[in-house]
Amino acid sequence: MASHGKSTDHTNPVLRISQLDALELNKALEQLVWSQFTHCFHGFKPGFLTRFEPEVKAFLWLFLWRFTIYSKNATVGQSIMNIQYKNDFSQTQKYQPLSKNQKLWYAICTVGGRWLEERCYDLFRNHHLASFYKIKQCTNFIVGLLKLSSLVNFLIFLQKGKFATLTERLLGIRSVFCKPQSIREVGFEYMNRELLWHGFAEFLIFLLPLINIQKLKAKLSSWSIPITGIPNSDDTLAIHGKECSLCGEWPTMPHTIGCVHVFCYYCIKSSYLFDMYFTCPKCGTEVQNLQPLKSGIEMSEVNAP
Repeated sequence: MASHGKSTDHTNPVLRISQLDALELNKALEQLVWSQFTHCFHGFKPGFLTRFEPEVKAFLWLFLWRFTIYSKNATVGQSIMNIQYKNDFSQTQKYQPLSKNQKLWYAICTVGGRWLEERCYDLFRNHHLASFYKIKQCTNFIVGLLKLSSLVNFLIFLQKGKFATLTERLLGIRSVFCKPQSIREVGFEYMNRELLWHGFAEFLIFLLPLINIQKLKAKLSSWSIPITGIPNSDDTLAIHGKECSLCGEWPTMPHTIGCVHVFCYYCIKSSYLFDMYFTCPKCGTEVQNLQPLKSGIEMSEVNAP
């Protein structure tokens, strides 16, 4: 972290994406801390922390606030993004850290606001008295007004690039760089190469499901292995009838598709139902007619070595 006496380069404002990334990192850190904390009570009675959950969360967020905003003028996400908070009410060009009042009001608006919202929700959920109805309506109106104000502030932030949250705008705290940013040289060759490979990978992901891999393999195998002819003799069927051309096991209920190879009935039937243009993986012959193996071939001929 740079010392507070150093000036900040105001000609290079903090990018909007950097400020939004810092907010997302803060949310991820809070979720991680809460999940790790609840794991410590995994062996206790279910619902042990439910009654005091808003207070426990407020204590943890105050602990984080003490060692981030209060001591370093930056959240964990901002520290990762090389930015920190600056007192925007100061008239000097040099960096001015947050005042003590700004830090305290930041804790009240963030930690106290979330605690109050969760505790009021539990209070109104457990009490259905008529006296709470008007209070609930007023609370809902205030919460809705704050959310609308946050939306308007976010739209202004997208246009101006300052004060990502409503709390920052109300307290006059702005994100600035911890250190002056140097101009980076971007290698466009690397970026072009990455974009090219990324586009090629997306094209393959779109194209591969449209390709019949099984049929393509059959075509390649039929080209690589020369076929002298299509023998139809019973001796050839007996030679190829010792194993299924799909599963490689002894054919169960052997069937043929018009070539000399034999298939299990369930293997060829399921393959044909899946692909109407199924071809023999051995010779590439398309399914002409699914027929059982000729009864003239005796098992003694098939078993012959």
